Amino acid sequence: MGICVICVYRPKPGMAERLNEVVRDHLPVLRAEGLATDRPAQVMRAGDGSIVEVFEWVSQEAIDAAHHNANVQKMWGEFWAACDIDCIGNLDEAKQPFSHFTPVDF
Repeated sequence: MGICVICVYRPKPGMAERLNEVVRDHLPVLRAEGLATDRPAQVMRAGDGSIVEVFEWVSQEAIDAAHHNANVQKMWGEFWAACDIDCIGNLDEAKQPFSHFTPVDF
């Protein structure tokens, strides 16, 4: 059984479009490395412009392996250049039941 995660990416100033590109390419890289499942991801935008991504890792071992995978490390470097990582609980939407987000389609 996989592990579902909720990720929050806050774009750095002037990096919103670049962040969209990096998020669009995120799952294909993880899947090519055998680290993420084929379960469809959900990508949404919060009111403050943050991107919320929900996806499924293959396993804890896959998560651990990602930290030693050159292709994943390169991609994560692109994330760090484009955004700051945050917690879902810091979004205003997460502070209310039935949180609303805007869908993002790539």
